[in-house]
Amino acid sequence: MFALLVLNTAIYLASGTISEGLDSIAWLTLLALFELETGFARALRGARAVAVVHAIRLVCAAAISIAAVGYLYDGEGLDAVNSGLWIAVVVLLEFEVRRPAAVAAHSARHTATAAALYAGLLVVALVWLWRGEWFDAYDAALWLVAFATIEMNVLRAGAPA
Repeated sequence: MFALLVLNTAIYLASGTISEGLDSIAWLTLLALFELETGFARALRGARAVAVVHAIRLVCAAAISIAAVGYLYDGEGLDAVNSGLWIAVVVLLEFEVRRPAAVAAHSARHTATAAALYAGLLVVALVWLWRGEWFDAYDAALWLVAFATIEMNVLRAGAPA
């Protein structure tokens, strides 16, 4: 899956807009960081490693914000909505990773929020499909699978043994 996302990023860099390329690189980097944090937590034990990850995440957040503004500037409203939904998903994931006790205490609300965000992303993918924008629909579906996998990793890591 990661290889397909790398390929998609290369395609956006080669033939997409500046916003699409920037957005794709930033999300790919965030995905790699989430996988690193959820799957290889021991590798990030040092304070320096954690600081580096946080700095990279901050740069990615800035790049995603710039890309979202670029989408609006270019009149690509659906892309901007997609970015906003994904930003909300990442905020939710951050909350799951950083505050698992709070998530557990409000699990029904948290689950409903996650379901609504993922449903919104699915609607965006279906709109692209309906418009005949096949690559955007495929890319959106691939990202949904990637982040759903991360979500399962986060929930499994927080589940009692």
